[in-house]
Amino acid sequence: MPETMSRPRWARPLGAFLVLFGLLSLKEGGSVLIGDAAAVAAAGAYVPFVVWFNAVAGFAYIAAGVGIWRDARWGAALAAAIACATVVVLAALGVHILSGGAYETRTLAAMVFRSAVWVGVAALVARHVCAAPPRLA
Repeated sequence: MPETMSRPRWARPLGAFLVLFGLLSLKEGGSVLIGDAAAVAAAGAYVPFVVWFNAVAGFAYIAAGVGIWRDARWGAALAAAIACATVVVLAALGVHILSGGAYETRTLAAMVFRSAVWVGVAALVARHVCAAPPRLA
C-alpha cells in the first residue's frame, strides 16, 4: 500500500516551490563555496557555517518538496527536521552575531525568512498528516 494520503490542493504547488527553493539554495550557496569570484565578492562578510548549511540543506529542500508533492508522510517528517535544523542554525547565527562576528544583515534576514518558511511548511503538512485517517499496515 503506498504511503500517501488524500492529496490536498496545496501539495503540488508547495512541493514545486520547495524544489525551486532547494535548487536556488544549491546554486547560491554552491557558487560561494566553489569560489566563484563574483559570488564571493557579492556575498560580502558571509558566515561560512550558514552558507554551508544552506547549500547542503538545498538537497533536503528538494527531497522534502518531492515528498510533499507526492503527499508522502516522510515529506512531512523531513519538513519538520528541516524546520528544526534551520532554527538551530539561526540561533547559532545569533550567537555568532552577539559574539561580535562579522555578518551581512541580509544573511540574518534570509535565515529568519528560511526559518519562517520551514516552520510554516512543517506546521501545514503536520496538520494535514494528523488529520489523515490512520492506515492499516
